Amino acid sequence: MKSAVIVFPGSNCDRDLAVAIEEITGSAPTMLWHRETELPDGIDLVAIPGGFSYGDYLRSGAMAARSPVMQAVAVAAGRGVPVLGVCNGFQVLTETGLLPGALMRNAGLAFVCRPVALTVENNQSIFTNRYDAGEEISIPVAHHDGNYFADAETLDRLEDEGRVAFRYAESVNGSARNIAGIVNAGGNVLGLMPHPERMIGPEHGGSDGRRLFEGLLEAVG
Repeated sequence: MKSAVIVFPGSNCDRDLAVAIEEITGSAPTMLWHRETELPDGIDLVAIPGGFSYGDYLRSGAMAARSPVMQAVAVAAGRGVPVLGVCNGFQVLTETGLLPGALMRNAGLAFVCRPVALTVENNQSIFTNRYDAGEEISIPVAHHDGNYFADAETLDRLEDEGRVAFRYAESVNGSARNIAGIVNAGGNVLGLMPHPERMIGPEHGGSDGRRLFEGLLEAVG
């Protein structure tokens, strides 16, 4: 699988994501600086990591969303190339308009950093096909702005179209309807606040995140 991890100023989870992808797919991703204007030819996966791009100034992900590389990511997503945005990557995807809604400051205004219980709401996507629908898994979070917000019409559409991929089993950050991750209408773009790359083996305390990458590998080969 040919993949790329986008690197922004302030990214601090890009290597974590790259290590996880390489371990599971057997192929090291291209680390692509945000000022690049093209993706590698034949790309199978674009991954946008967590961290604090541009120090989270203005709004989390807002400045990174204007980086030159994101235009190429949007074009690739439109062609059906899988795009995975984790934590700050989810924020970037909403700021680019590739996913609806916004990630606001956590309820209680506190940084949350711990494993959390998630339920798999939809196991029919390329990102979730290795999970069982309704299964409860544990994935860590580490964010200050993970409170997912969208208007009622958008939330209803996401629910009706089966585009809520993961939901917090309990309120973690105030997210509307406890939404932790969503996919786009085409099912090839996933944004989620928890970090699956931090839960891929016993040394991490569990492997519930591993199946997300294994499912991607199976889906795109």
